[in-house]
Amino acid sequence: MAISPTGLRPEPGSFRDPANRVFHLGQDVLRGLDAGAAAHWRALAGTEFFAALLADGKVCGTEAVDPVGVPDGVPWAAVLRHERIPFVSHPYEWSFTMLRDAALLHLEILRVALPAGFTTKDGSAYNLQWRGTEPVFIDVGSFEPVRDGEPWAGYRQFCQTLLYPLLLTAHLGVDFQPWLRARVDGIEADQLRPLFRGVRRLLPGVPTHLHLHGAMQSRHAEATTTDVRAQLRAAGYSRELALATVRGIEKLVRRLDRTPAASHWADYQRTCGYSAQDRAGKEQFVTAALTDGPRPALVLDLGANDGRYARLAARHADRVVAVEQDPAVVDALYRALRAEGERRILPLVMDLADPSPGGGWRGVERASFADRAAADVVLALALVHHLAIGRNVPLAEVVAWLADLCAPGARIVVEFVHPEDPMARRLLANKPEGLFPDYRRDEFERVLAARCRIARREELPSGTRTLYTAVVGG
Repeated sequence: MAISPTGLRPEPGSFRDPANRVFHLGQDVLRGLDAGAAAHWRALAGTEFFAALLADGKVCGTEAVDPVGVPDGVPWAAVLRHERIPFVSHPYEWSFTMLRDAALLHLEILRVALPAGFTTKDGSAYNLQWRGTEPVFIDVGSFEPVRDGEPWAGYRQFCQTLLYPLLLTAHLGVDFQPWLRARVDGIEADQLRPLFRGVRRLLPGVPTHLHLHGAMQSRHAEATTTDVRAQLRAAGYSRELALATVRGIEKLVRRLDRTPAASHWADYQRTCGYSAQDRAGKEQFVTAALTDGPRPALVLDLGANDGRYARLAARHADRVVAVEQDPAVVDALYRALRAEGERRILPLVMDLADPSPGGGWRGVERASFADRAAADVVLALALVHHLAIGRNVPLAEVVAWLADLCAPGARIVVEFVHPEDPMARRLLANKPEGLFPDYRRDEFERVLAARCRIARREELPSGTRTLYTAVVGG
């Protein structure tokens, strides 16, 4: 298939490797390769291990296409076309077990590549994405022939974006997400070493991959890469030793786990106060909203908790992104979905009052949550009162944000919890009296109607909660 250069758009997050660049043409995801990378691709495409990874879905679907041109008129030697990932996410939006499974996939790929004469020149967590609860390696341009006597070039990236965050959470019980969100290149050894002093120095993985690695970085700070490689070759570093190192890291990562602290949200379905009639009415309303129109390609379930409505949405949609603030709740949901074999739901960790912004170089290397959304249906169930009362976000701002997450003509399914509802009263009790005079159902309907067409409304049997289906721009 010939590719026309007209309409090609460079991927903002793909520029750090000059040998290859990802760009978009309509719905196609393409990768341009220079002469060296094209030669590596041709060698890689003929290997049994890479064919097996493709067949198992562990590497994103990839095929060569006829090159014609790319942005800026750069004459690439070869062009690949990749499968499109349903929803791009960032490592700081993953739960602990998700990050661990991504790390294990990266290590597995490296372990099978080395005996076949290949390595990966990168080790970044950003080289992995998700098909629901299934991790997939996307950086095909990272594969290159291995050179005996040289260390894994991606080791430092792997530590900073995968291993160190896992150590932080597994050993110290500290959520890694804010650390990764703060630095696109991950956690530096020097940042983490002060936290692992005393007896903590002896925790699994810490002596070798944190303290020794950090000391080696400092020792060789003035040495060139060529010097370090020469020293390793002289010391007898071999492909077999590299493979043994990868197996050792893989064993370590498998052993790492976290014991989540008790969370109010972990048992929300029992403590939220819904009656059986309310729950049945709510599920019927949501089902009707999901099926009243074209089948949604993407549903966002905001404030997904244990995934009750994400699972319901998955019956009627191609893909569901289930967003929840509590990392422990998301981790439990991910493990449950993985055990169920559910591949249509992607659970993510995110504070919806502080959603992921654009990050990295010029603020666009890692796209913001809003820029990635464009949902066909947004579920905002039992969410508005937490944002409006709990986080002091005006109702008009909440509605505008929900609308901004939608594709044109999309549906918003939103629940308004009345001020007299026990949950709203509990939130209001912790606020100064009279702080929220506009938190009323009539005001909510007014601001909702200003941005959307209210297609349906229904009050639940309890009488203190109302559901709406609103069409954006309708």
